[in-house]
Amino acid sequence: MTITKNTPIVIALLGIFIAFSSLGNEAFAQQQGRRHQGPPPEAYTACEGKSEGDTAEFESPHGDTVTGTCEMEGDRLVLRPDNPPGGRGGDDNN
Repeated sequence: MTITKNTPIVIALLGIFIAFSSLGNEAFAQQQGRRHQGPPPEAYTACEGKSEGDTAEFESPHGDTVTGTCEMEGDRLVLRPDNPPGGRGGDDNN
């Protein structure tokens, strides 16, 4: 490898490029992770004052009405949607 007077500049630019690339990938990974981190806070709020097995509903951030059944998750009730995102409903027609 031949070292020229421009080599330190090229190495510095490469380092900056790598740093910005990893920051962009980290932000993208965090954004994707938020989408799949479990029930939204509204799913817990919808079941406040209810019992396990009760039906409840809430309005999603997208403006859709989400209906479902309150179920225990750990020590808290959470609404399990009748038609969860991704098509994993409780109705199996196999």
